[in-house]
Amino acid sequence: MLNVDQATQTELEAAAFRHLVAHLQNNTEVQNIDLMNLAGFCRNCLAKWVKAAGEERGVALEYDAVREHIYGMPYDEWKTKYQK
Repeated sequence: MLNVDQATQTELEAAAFRHLVAHLQNNTEVQNIDLMNLAGFCRNCLAKWVKAAGEERGVALEYDAVREHIYGMPYDEWKTKYQK
């Protein structure tokens, strides 16, 4: 458990999430299937979790828009450029 107040913990977790997303955007050689096999989640899972978090808070998010945020570009473009 972190020895910080809730707001600081949320900020730290958000910063770590942003770092993870940037890391995945910069390491396109890492395929979603590899992530699923090794870690049990992929970029699409992250997008679904963000969408679900929005819904839990009454914020309607479009899945494609969230996925574009996670991938750093439209999903179809990412698939064309990087999916093997």
